[in-house]
Order: sequence, then C-alpha cells, then structure tokens
Amino acid sequence: MSAQNFNQERLMNVLLAPQISEKATYVAEKNEQVIFRVASDATKPEIKAAVELMFKVSVESVQVSCVKGKQKRFGRMVGRRKDWKKAYVCLAPGQEINFAASEQG
Repeated sequence: MSAQNFNQERLMNVLLAPQISEKATYVAEKNEQVIFRVASDATKPEIKAAVELMFKVSVESVQVSCVKGKQKRFGRMVGRRKDWKKAYVCLAPGQEINFAASEQG
C-alpha cells in the first residue's frame, strides 16, 4: 500500500509530533527507528504512508503502542490525562530523518 490509497488530508493529520527523549534517541541510533506521537485512531498502513509522504523516506515496518494517560491531582480533584498512541517507525537501511534540518527549512 502506498500514499495514493489514502486521503491526502487524512495522512497530514496522522503524525502529531516526533517523540524526542533519551529513549527515543537511543532507539533511533541502535535500531534505525524513529518514534512519533500519532493520532489515536491511526492504523499501521496509514502511519507508514504518512511518514513516506512527509519525509520522502522508505519505511520497512511500523510498531504501535498505546500509552495510558497519567492520573494527576488538581487540589482535591483527581483528573486524568488522555491516552495516546506512539508509533515506532523502522526505516529502510541507510535512510534517516533529520528533524533539526527539517525545522529550519
């Protein structure tokens, strides 16, 4: 499946943000993977097509994990953050996404 099979507008809304953390950096170096925060109703084929469309790279595979929202207190009230979805995108060998360069351009 390629980006042509999906609605272009939908693909632009699938990826929300890259996850930048120590763990994400370690995973990127070790496994040639990039971690994204994605829409909670996004599917693996949609995520793959969105990354290929936006960053012009070839994606080998996508793993997805659902992250439970934390419980937080506001005085006496106990609130809960929203659940969200995280995607580990495995790039083809030799491919990479440079976020520092894409932010400046």
